[in-house]
Amino acid sequence: MKAEEKQLINKLKSPAEKRTAFKLLMDLYQEKLYFAIRKILIDHEDTNDALQECFLKIWNKIDTFNESASLYTWLYKIAVNQALEQLRKRKNSFKNEQLYTEFLEQKISSSTLMDGDEIQKILHKAILQLPEKQRLVFNMKYFDDLKYEEIADITGGSIGSLKASYHHAVKKIEGYLRTH
Repeated sequence: MKAEEKQLINKLKSPAEKRTAFKLLMDLYQEKLYFAIRKILIDHEDTNDALQECFLKIWNKIDTFNESASLYTWLYKIAVNQALEQLRKRKNSFKNEQLYTEFLEQKISSSTLMDGDEIQKILHKAILQLPEKQRLVFNMKYFDDLKYEEIADITGGSIGSLKASYHHAVKKIEGYLRTH
């Protein structure tokens, strides 16, 4: 663990310095966590809601952080879990999963984050077709460039199963891209 990270953690755990340190933590990680959540939820409003809940959980749980993983890995895990919780809630508001997938595809098509890049939109629509675990692993490995060890810390999966999930995801995405 880097000295700066250790210093930040100590300040976060100090009642006298927690607020100032938390603002710094938000400044450092808010954008990264936003996009980690956004890749899962697609929708900007849902992402903002999940991010707020994520930071609330971080505020409440920082004293339990045991430093066995990096601070970013711990934050990322909270963000992913919050995004998955929000995803399940959102899915349940639709009659079936196909309607929810269509809703997300429409969000991708109208997204301003992709600057009208059709190839990028098609890639994101391909990713939506993946099962949840493969989608998570693909996003973490491809977009966030996390190591399998970090992904294992976040998901609780074995490195072998994560490699297999990533491989299957890539093959499914390649198939989707060939037909669209």
